[in-house]
Amino acid sequence: MVEQERVRVVRCGGSELNFRRAVFSADSKYIFCVSGDFVKVYSTATEECVHILQGHRNLVTGIQLNPNNHLQLYSCSFDGTIKLWDYVDGILIKTFIVGHKLHALFTVARAEDSVFVTINKEKPDIFQLVSVKLPKSSSQEIESKELSFVLDYINQSPKYIAFGNEGEYVAAVRDFYLSVYFFKKKTTSRFTLSSSRNKKHAKNNFTCVACHPKEDCIATGHKDGKIRLWRNFDDDKKYTYTCLHWHHDMVMDLAFSVTGTSLLSGGRESVLVEWRDAAEKNKEFLPRLGATIEHISVSPAGDLFCTSHSDNKIIVIHRNLEASAVIQGLVKDSNIFTGLMIDPRTKALVLNGKPGHLQFYSLQSDKQLYNLDIVQQEYINDYGLIQIELTKAAFGCYGNWLATVEQRQEKETELELQMKLWMYNKKTQGFVLNTKVNMPHEDHITALCFCNAEKSENPTLVTASKDGHFKVWILTDDSDIYKKAVGWTCDFVGSYHKYQATNCCFSEDGSLLAVSFEEIVTIWDSETWELKCTFCQRAGKIRHLCFGRLTCSKYLLGATENGILCCWNLLSCALEWSAKLNVRVMEPDLNSENIAAISHSSMGSDLFVFKPSEPRPLYIQKNISREEVQWGVFVPRDVPESFTSEAYQWLNRSQFYFLTKSQSLLTLSTKSPEEKLTPTSKQVFLGWSNCPDKILVSSCLKDVGLAASVLRSTLCEVELPSAVTVKTLPPSSPPLHIAVQSRDALLFCSPRNLLAALCWGWERDLGI
Repeated sequence: MVEQERVRVVRCGGSELNFRRAVFSADSKYIFCVSGDFVKVYSTATEECVHILQGHRNLVTGIQLNPNNHLQLYSCSFDGTIKLWDYVDGILIKTFIVGHKLHALFTVARAEDSVFVTINKEKPDIFQLVSVKLPKSSSQEIESKELSFVLDYINQSPKYIAFGNEGEYVAAVRDFYLSVYFFKKKTTSRFTLSSSRNKKHAKNNFTCVACHPKEDCIATGHKDGKIRLWRNFDDDKKYTYTCLHWHHDMVMDLAFSVTGTSLLSGGRESVLVEWRDAAEKNKEFLPRLGATIEHISVSPAGDLFCTSHSDNKIIVIHRNLEASAVIQGLVKDSNIFTGLMIDPRTKALVLNGKPGHLQFYSLQSDKQLYNLDIVQQEYINDYGLIQIELTKAAFGCYGNWLATVEQRQEKETELELQMKLWMYNKKTQGFVLNTKVNMPHEDHITALCFCNAEKSENPTLVTASKDGHFKVWILTDDSDIYKKAVGWTCDFVGSYHKYQATNCCFSEDGSLLAVSFEEIVTIWDSETWELKCTFCQRAGKIRHLCFGRLTCSKYLLGATENGILCCWNLLSCALEWSAKLNVRVMEPDLNSENIAAISHSSMGSDLFVFKPSEPRPLYIQKNISREEVQWGVFVPRDVPESFTSEAYQWLNRSQFYFLTKSQSLLTLSTKSPEEKLTPTSKQVFLGWSNCPDKILVSSCLKDVGLAASVLRSTLCEVELPSAVTVKTLPPSSPPLHIAVQSRDALLFCSPRNLLAALCWGWERDLGI
């Protein structure tokens, strides 16, 4: 039963994939990227997430292949640890406890028992590059306190540090300075460019650095778009540099090819540039990559490149500059105006994506399904240019209709406003523009909602605006003389004493429409559009408004800007109860009577779940986030949970997701992110029996690597068939001590005598 497990706040995906450079496996089959507290392993062929390496307790800040074992991966984190992983099986091998907050990670083949990390000095913006000795031990957790200083006054980002000529030297850039440390001579050379005091050299700042893999050559990127190639830098007086210039804005990242014959560069132009033989005239381009290039990586085999972009995607590129795969994460827009919505058809999370688009994001697979271009205009990336913004969106009629609002305003008196109605096309499996309304209101639209009642015959949409009106839009079939086309038209305009309309919502059965006009809530009959009654508590402007559902459909809830939550009884037309609560998010669950409200204070954000029929909350969780929560949404479960505890029953049929100010997507769950995000497949778990010729077998649907799940499974004892042999591995390969081998699989057992492995049909050998 699930009720024994603690419900906690977990990061449910949508983390940044572009925080650090991605890393390829030695055979180019996999690509690794940091994602919040985890490391994700993707297939370069299928774009699917193969593993989630879970174990760090804070943000992962660096990943590198183990140069001495191409099947292992190092990772470092703000939690002060370096972890070594077997990425093929998704198993944590060792944890090295350094103790310092680690900001970047580097590995060099020559340093067999050491790695390099960036740590913070006394001042918050001053960092050091140090070498960390990794002791050899059979223990799974080892203290690594032996640090050796390498370079001082460096930048925390790994883009500002690079190792060259097979690890003979390391180069670091910051501001207008280039520092080169030579490991054999143990000396440091420093080079300075003209500073910003001279207007001619105002944009000389270093932005990134890359080192030639086999020669003494350093490439640096700059704020003015230039690339400088430094040579003879072992002599402070004889050093030289040449310039390459194509980028019109700052160079975001640089990377040499494996052989060093090509240099790759990228920036805000969304174009990957390949400079062959470091020649100005000999360059190739891969344009229209969609967003600013943040990072560039090269596979150890040299056959693949990849670029990480500001819209949270990774593009895998062949050596001939042809894109082969796109791994798209949740796009982090600067502002989420639309809030969080759920597509009734796909159950995808829908919100603002890249400029002018709605993104449809799968919460189950943690990847973007597709983008819908709403604005349908070419986006010009120009700082200071007033862009068209997608501000409102709503689904109606079980996903058959989508309403969007876009606006652009250069001056206070020059508002451009457009509303679009999109119809779902079953043939194309997408939304097609049906109706476009220019200036549907004279001022900003504050809210829009569909009537989604089951018995509703004609689709109805309501918009509310600061111009003091709400408008009712209906679908008509007289768009042409043959009456074969349909379109939307305005059917009714309502107002209340010239107050601004701020919120609107329909009752569950669609019979009533509630519209708030600043501090006053008005109730309208949806058949005649007659004003039925008004509610006014003088507790401040209404910030949120929603009807109760199912057995609580007779209630209407309103949250005010002054921190009062009100519940009105629609039958008695009186205030049922009120509570002092600074509500920032209020969302009803479409599958139950429950309503989630999130309040915010200086201590953080708190969650309250309640039914409108009584003010006593069903569930309270304090400090679900230290920052402000801006949006929330209930998502119907495909398979209901089985919580029996009264406090958790509100999670049985729906799951609650919420988005913070920094755009972290969180949820309440008992499952770990590995269980939630990794595709489920048939697993067989094994443990040793007391008899030497028998093993314990448990067959169940679980995720790779979750050996602890055996403890909750029913075990049975099975004799080993003749096709299976037992082997003991050499001591040099801890913590995997025992292997069970059949015709189709080699399985490893951990020291706890529990084993989890993906099966290819060998379960028949064990009689399962």
